[in-house]
Amino acid sequence: MRPPSAPTPSPTGEAVPSARRAELRRLLEVAALVGLVVTQPLLDVLGRSPDFFLFHRATTGDILLLVAMIALLPTLAVALVGLAGRLAGPRARRVTHRLLVGLLLAALAVQVGRHAAPLRGVPLLLAAAVAGAAGAAAHRRWSVIGRVLRVAALGPPVFVALFLFASPASAVVLPRAHGGAAGVAGPGEHPPVVMIVLDELPLVSLLGADGRIDATRYPHFAELAAQSTWYRNATGVSGWTPYALPAMLTGRYPALPLAPHYSQYPDNLFTALGGLYDVRAEESITRLCPPSRCDQPVPQQGLGALVRETGKLLAQVAAPVDSRVDPEESYRERTRAEAGLDAAEPVPADPKFRWDSLDDNQPARFTSFLAGLRPSNRPTLHFLHLLMPHPPWAYLPSGARYDAPEDLPSDGAGWVDLARVRHLAQLEYTDRLIGETLRTLRATGLYDKALVLVTADHGVSFTRDWQGRGMDAIDHAAGQVAWVPMFVKDPGQRAGRTDDRNWEHVDLLPTIADAVHVKVPWPMDGRSARQGPRDRTEKWFYDRPGERVTFPGGVPARPAVPAPHPLVGAAVGEEPAGGAATVANLAAFRRVDPAAGELPALVWGTVPREVPDGTLLAVAVNGRVGAVVPVVPADKGGRRFAALLPDDHLFRAGANRLDLYRVGAGDALRHLTLS
Repeated sequence: MRPPSAPTPSPTGEAVPSARRAELRRLLEVAALVGLVVTQPLLDVLGRSPDFFLFHRATTGDILLLVAMIALLPTLAVALVGLAGRLAGPRARRVTHRLLVGLLLAALAVQVGRHAAPLRGVPLLLAAAVAGAAGAAAHRRWSVIGRVLRVAALGPPVFVALFLFASPASAVVLPRAHGGAAGVAGPGEHPPVVMIVLDELPLVSLLGADGRIDATRYPHFAELAAQSTWYRNATGVSGWTPYALPAMLTGRYPALPLAPHYSQYPDNLFTALGGLYDVRAEESITRLCPPSRCDQPVPQQGLGALVRETGKLLAQVAAPVDSRVDPEESYRERTRAEAGLDAAEPVPADPKFRWDSLDDNQPARFTSFLAGLRPSNRPTLHFLHLLMPHPPWAYLPSGARYDAPEDLPSDGAGWVDLARVRHLAQLEYTDRLIGETLRTLRATGLYDKALVLVTADHGVSFTRDWQGRGMDAIDHAAGQVAWVPMFVKDPGQRAGRTDDRNWEHVDLLPTIADAVHVKVPWPMDGRSARQGPRDRTEKWFYDRPGERVTFPGGVPARPAVPAPHPLVGAAVGEEPAGGAATVANLAAFRRVDPAAGELPALVWGTVPREVPDGTLLAVAVNGRVGAVVPVVPADKGGRRFAALLPDDHLFRAGANRLDLYRVGAGDALRHLTLS
């Protein structure tokens, strides 16, 4: 008889808990690294960009879902990859985990290296790969590395908490109650107010060589200037809309980096007039008008838009090259067709403005604003902040749209000139929108009765090596960044005049309040234009809230603008062959439908390496030259060129012929074979 055998240890008695603990440790390590690589940088960028959520009209639920996705989905995705390694056994599972640790450490090294080392591109990737491999080896050899990572797994919840409760965006996610002070109506008329704030429009872009508004290129701005008071020495107070616009609407210089939200700026134009005036406000990247004062009807873009744009931000954050991680680059005005709005007006008389076929391209915010310009029994404030001619630049002067690659630089040899040309083309379209506004005001009888204000929040520099509106641009081209158009037409005003007082945009609210006979119940830094001018002539500007920058005042002169090349507009015939080039959007010329409102008006591509930098290329459509541009120095995209063809009369319905010529001495042309 066999003796009873000793009980066999159950394979599930200790092995299973041990395996579970090992998997938990691995999950915590993955969570810590993903938190450093994805969660922290994304929530940091978004937390400092409340305007991102305001522009996309995100609800609290949308933002919370987005934060949950950022905090959880990347960790779960990486963890699932690691768990898949279990299918090949315990050893494969350990190897897979160390490989993931190494890859995540390499991704972290890219971000750290971009800030701490001069390496970029492939060299930075190679250095990061070495760092990742060394980190994975250290993780295998020393258990303390794993323990540190597991403690660091507390990071993602901390990052989420900081975003929700301590970042500037927290005011948008969890807005506090608003108790804005209402203005006090005084004796006198309370006329309608029509106010348009454009975005990123330097005064100098509107000027001709004589220092006046260029009436040939911008006839409607010139028309407005001829019937209003033009404050030529007007400057914005910041180059950044989230600081500039609240200063305009509160009368106070930027003091703190707050979200441009009614919970942070409870006292503003909308609350000051809201007790007496009906408010019809179309805001873009601010939400200063509280729900108790106005209902802003622009449709929400939903969680999908937030996820899509956040994905683009992550690609910028993780890239091994320099890139300005700025959500504002995604702020494109939705068109009327995209928003599903009906056209606001019938076809205007302007024969150059093909409104009948291009009204679908109207910015939706403008369409809604125009539709609301109607007389009312109560005083009404009609307010529009329109992201025009702010990039992305996508409009031709006619209103037709064009596509452009996202990686086109805006600074450097050749590129800054292209950026200026695209900006000016979009500004010409903006001029047509101003003309449509003036026509509507006259048709409805509001023009003579209303206080009409047209301005911009800030400008932008197109000076080579200093393109943009940060401190470098301010130091080298303040005249382009700070000075903006400022037109004020009083009720009944017919004759234009200019006023060169030292206007700063904190003067806007005091001036409006005086004109409509409302007393603002809080102290303001600004000075009404109905008072005497301020004594000082220097300008106050704030690249960062609370940090004043000063520079001399005075109306800026228009920067020197390159004259159009003499070949532009010339007809070309058969020319001798002279090489080859690649055009990225060549296929778009095979079927063009101008009536659809989109044209292949931006042509971009590459030329062989042997073509010298600065070589001029003439771009012709259907036998006529539309632009002459240089070959720019080689970059990661190759030896590139890009040209805008702003004249949509170059195009015809159906197939169009695109030709590229190398320009030689005496403007001799050699035809390039395109592919």
